[in-house]
Amino acid sequence: MNILTFDIEDWFHILDNPKTVDIEQWNSFPSRIDSGVSRLLDFCDRTGVKATFFILGWVAETAPEIVAEISRRGHEIACHSYRHQLVYSQTPEEFERDLAMALDHIEAATGIRPTAYRAPGFSITRESTWAFDILARNGIDTDASVFPALRAHGGLPGFPSGEPCHLETISGQHLKIFPMSYGRVFGRRIVFSGGGYFRLLPYSALKLGFDRSDYVMTYFHPRDFDPEQPIVPGLGPVRQFKSYVGLGTSLARLERLADKIDFISIGEAIIRTDWSSVPLLASGDLFSTA
Repeated sequence: MNILTFDIEDWFHILDNPKTVDIEQWNSFPSRIDSGVSRLLDFCDRTGVKATFFILGWVAETAPEIVAEISRRGHEIACHSYRHQLVYSQTPEEFERDLAMALDHIEAATGIRPTAYRAPGFSITRESTWAFDILARNGIDTDASVFPALRAHGGLPGFPSGEPCHLETISGQHLKIFPMSYGRVFGRRIVFSGGGYFRLLPYSALKLGFDRSDYVMTYFHPRDFDPEQPIVPGLGPVRQFKSYVGLGTSLARLERLADKIDFISIGEAIIRTDWSSVPLLASGDLFSTA
């Protein structure tokens, strides 16, 4: 089960960066979302793949025709928040308002109200698991926000499953969870199927990771395949390297993988999963800070 997902945001939607964090700044940057999404859709057409597209509500509001085209070409429409802010930096009330805005704008653009969600930066942490309850009561039944390893913007390194599972929220609601998959290097969990690791690792290492895994969840952005994008202002040298390494070859390696691997959407993965046999995890126990 190899799941292909794209987080649809523009090149300047970089988390935790003072130069780009304010939504009022975004209109001052030249948008590349049209060419970026077109590149992804053309890739999917060439390879015959249907993917899950996690749409930023701001993109759905400012470029609804692009989001509508994703849906028209038969891909799954999901939600990636409205303002692209870290979950743990918000109050529950702010998070719920942001979610509602995103769902409304995505529905207005596509006629589809998403039931799947991914948090910006996988930023649901031990301190913000209240977000799962808010997702459930707003019609979300599937979440892809769990990053079961350490990362710059949070992560849940103690999460016990690297495969699909059920999660019982603090209030007793249930969500289908599709966590990021991972491999192990010297005992450490490494997520290789997206972001900088995907662009930096040799193709042979990537292919080995896919071949050895029964379940792989990917995550990509339009900017991951755009070598002509500007440099985001305010990035330090390490973040700049992580954000721009391998952009010129990333699409070719994804195409090479797609020639060898059957990619599917989250919606198709839900159909193929025997939900009666997956683990049922309780968020109150798993993520307690005690």
